[in-house]
Amino acid sequence: MNQELEDLAAAIDAINERVSDLMYEALRSQTRSEDAPGAKELERQLAKVRRALTKAESTLRGVETSEND
Repeated sequence: MNQELEDLAAAIDAINERVSDLMYEALRSQTRSEDAPGAKELERQLAKVRRALTKAESTLRGVETSEND
């Protein structure tokens, strides 16, 4: 079970990295294009997703840690 939780946490971390990349692209788009309002809203939504993914990963790793105690 611990390995399954670790694998899931690692997968969430990988998704989190992809979301971070998309946030960077949205921010870059804000500075380069006329679609700044759309890019700003996308960046806000991605930031929410990133926070949720970070919390999920931490929760999984915390569950794994407490099971090992």
